[in-house]
Amino acid sequence: MKKKVFSVLLVLCMTAGITGCSSKSGSDKAEADTKQETEETEIRVFIAASLNTVMQELAEAYHKEHPEVKITFNADSSGTLLTQIEEGYECDIFFSAAQKQMDQLETDGLVKAGTRANVVNNQVVLISLKDSDTKVAGLENLQDASSIALAGGSVPVGKYTREAFVKLGVLSGKEDASEYTSAEVSEALGGVEISEQYNVSKVLIAVAEGACEVGTTYYSDTYGYEDKLDILQTVSYDLTGNVIYPVCLVDNKEADDTQMKAAEDFYEFILSDDAKAVFDNYYFDTDVER
Repeated sequence: MKKKVFSVLLVLCMTAGITGCSSKSGSDKAEADTKQETEETEIRVFIAASLNTVMQELAEAYHKEHPEVKITFNADSSGTLLTQIEEGYECDIFFSAAQKQMDQLETDGLVKAGTRANVVNNQVVLISLKDSDTKVAGLENLQDASSIALAGGSVPVGKYTREAFVKLGVLSGKEDASEYTSAEVSEALGGVEISEQYNVSKVLIAVAEGACEVGTTYYSDTYGYEDKLDILQTVSYDLTGNVIYPVCLVDNKEADDTQMKAAEDFYEFILSDDAKAVFDNYYFDTDVER
């Protein structure tokens, strides 16, 4: 009888133990799931079109270490991105191809204090299809082209190109080079056909697909097109000035604490030595003062 009672008690104890373990395991799993759910977030990063390829690689590298963070890019001309942020588009990080747009965002009070930093320098280049029979050797004889792909004045590469024309004496009369229309540039070049593009990537495609004979883009944009395009001229900084790309954290009122923390962390990653090595691979100059 005693043996039977002991056996029953033993079974009850074992059952209670299993139940207790099962309950604890389920609790731990629920806690882990809740923790994972709270850590998952999405950040929105607005980048100049010329940064699209390099930033995709940086995002992949970052995601391996931070799988809980989804990074959504909005790539376009810096002027378009600025307008979108001013109009209330949700944005956590702004990475511009020029200081002008960052200056304006700062004036708007949308740059988080102390987060504006210069990341890379770039250079304007004049391109054509590989082994084309173009007579154009540089900006100095651009009027010899049959057609030119040129970004609009609100697009940084378009502004830098116009500034070069001012320095060369092709354009004159306006204080802000970005205000010259494509029609005015065409007239100054003797009526050459100009196909205006709304971002630098569109300029590249117009030339790479043969729609235009030549165009001005960034050196970094020629990455991956080495077998398809010729660089006719690397435009001197004396003509364009430095082509500095600044980045900042944007004052996003809609972001919660998890989102803000993730944005801050990815921002720091953009400024890291690991990211610098990737920028170097894509023909950006990382020797800049922050």
